[in-house]
Amino acid sequence: MGKHFSLEYKEYVSKLVVEEGRKASDVAYELEISYKTICRWVKIYKDRLIANQSGVVSISPSELEKLKKQHEKEIQQLKEENEILKKAMHIFTKNPE
Repeated sequence: MGKHFSLEYKEYVSKLVVEEGRKASDVAYELEISYKTICRWVKIYKDRLIANQSGVVSISPSELEKLKKQHEKEIQQLKEENEILKKAMHIFTKNPE
């Protein structure tokens, strides 16, 4: 009985081959998945890309990681700004003695 993989996982593996230019044989070896299975996933992925020429943008896993790091940096900056504003609010709302 074969393994069942989610659609998201199949798409991720296909993007490794199609968009990042990795060899299907290398990915198959690394992930311990049949080479033929990966080739089938890649074909389905490419067919869906061609059929989806409606302007839907897909990003590669490396682009997703870059966006994630950028968002984490922005979140950290906003947290710091929020702390500064909290301190300023505390100072300005103190009752003068």
